Amino acid sequence: MNEIYAIVEGQTEKNFVQKLLAPYLAPKNVFLRAEILRKPGEKGGDVKFARARLHIESYLKQRSDTRVTLMVDYYGIRGDWPGYDASKKQLTHIQKHEVLIKNTEDEIQRLFSDYNPRERFIPYFSMHEIEALYFCDTGKLAQSLNVARAAIDDILRDCGEPEKINDSSITAPSKRLEALSPKFRKIGTGITIAESIGISAMRAACPLFNAWITRLEA
Repeated sequence: MNEIYAIVEGQTEKNFVQKLLAPYLAPKNVFLRAEILRKPGEKGGDVKFARARLHIESYLKQRSDTRVTLMVDYYGIRGDWPGYDASKKQLTHIQKHEVLIKNTEDEIQRLFSDYNPRERFIPYFSMHEIEALYFCDTGKLAQSLNVARAAIDDILRDCGEPEKINDSSITAPSKRLEALSPKFRKIGTGITIAESIGISAMRAACPLFNAWITRLEA
């Protein structure tokens, strides 16, 4: 049995891990537990690195036979994150992700080298939000939102693939979904859409997401 503690950004990500990802990985003897990145007085997540490192440290120190993963949106991270400024200078979403992964792994290794983070820590940044995964099946997404599929297909045609849907306050995946339908809610509607699509379809359409799941499986 392989246990992984998943440090997630907010309730949306926690629901995703608990309702989709954990059941998907359990038959492979990989068992996930999710905890929201918190700070005193807040219900949701705080994606500053200064706070994330406290959670990462806590789990690395608890037991040497567990692993720790991180699931946060690129859209929501703050400027104190290792590699953040460098990532903003990259041309593609893949390059941005690679820069953040490398810098985050290097910093955690530097801070907590006694706890073998090279083997035990698996960071992941949703490009550019977890809601990008919902664009993996435009038919199911359109049906769930009760909107024309063509409107969603147009977004994918413009961006190229779900993980390229970008991260401004207007064009981030969740903002596009809210603009398409007032019915969309990140926590309620989102998880229902995700369940209808499934992890396998998301892996097929989103290479960065697939690479993360592959690491968790390994």
